[in-house]
Amino acid sequence: MSLKDLRSLRERLDDAIAAREQQDRAEVKAKLADLASKAGFSVGELFGTARGGKRGASPVKFRNPKDPTQTWTGRGRKPNWLSEAGGDIERFRV
Repeated sequence: MSLKDLRSLRERLDDAIAAREQQDRAEVKAKLADLASKAGFSVGELFGTARGGKRGASPVKFRNPKDPTQTWTGRGRKPNWLSEAGGDIERFRV
């Protein structure tokens, strides 16, 4: 086989593999949904949502009195404006 033919073959093979993976996924999802419904559950109840477990927006817990647009929910890294203020952060609690 020529190099061109081999590359064409690889491309067709990659497409066939991707199609088969999609087909297999769909079949497994259908089987799981069927088993769950027979047991009186939904797939979402058993495995959670498809959103990856993301939560809604967290409420603001701290606000910069000098610039009210700067807020912090208390999650993640402490913002620079709060770190630079120093002292007790409770004075910035909303």
